[in-house]
Amino acid sequence: MRARTAFLSLALCLVAAAPCFAQSPQMGTWKMNEAKSKVPDGFTKNTNVVYEAAGDKVKVSTDGTGPDGKPSHTEWTGKFDGKDYPLTGDNTANSRSYKMVNDHTLTMENKKDGKVTTSGRIVVSPDGKTRTLTATAKDATGKKTSGVSAYDKQ
Repeated sequence: MRARTAFLSLALCLVAAAPCFAQSPQMGTWKMNEAKSKVPDGFTKNTNVVYEAAGDKVKVSTDGTGPDGKPSHTEWTGKFDGKDYPLTGDNTANSRSYKMVNDHTLTMENKKDGKVTTSGRIVVSPDGKTRTLTATAKDATGKKTSGVSAYDKQ
């Protein structure tokens, strides 16, 4: 009887948690709104960003144009817990961390060999229809520069 109660309690918790994760405002496909974005030269321009569940983690894929003007594609799988997880497809970074500030806000850092190369704040609007990334990075000369990328949910 005790095992059955424990199993049913665990099953109920998992069923209750699944919709909460699936309904996160961060999740989904986001397309850049170029008219509302201010991406400086030398910044990667991610025109399409996808957040999707990957087991108990999140997979983030981006497609766009790199600082060199060539097509870029990155992939990251991890948790929004502030820890570094591997990042592929980015010449300026080999790990990324996301930290959840609240339901609609994340902070992120890209790192190359443990050193921060890009940092940013991602905010999803209260209605869940738009997303804004404010990012800061160092340009080729080492000068800090920042940009804003606005996205619409697809």
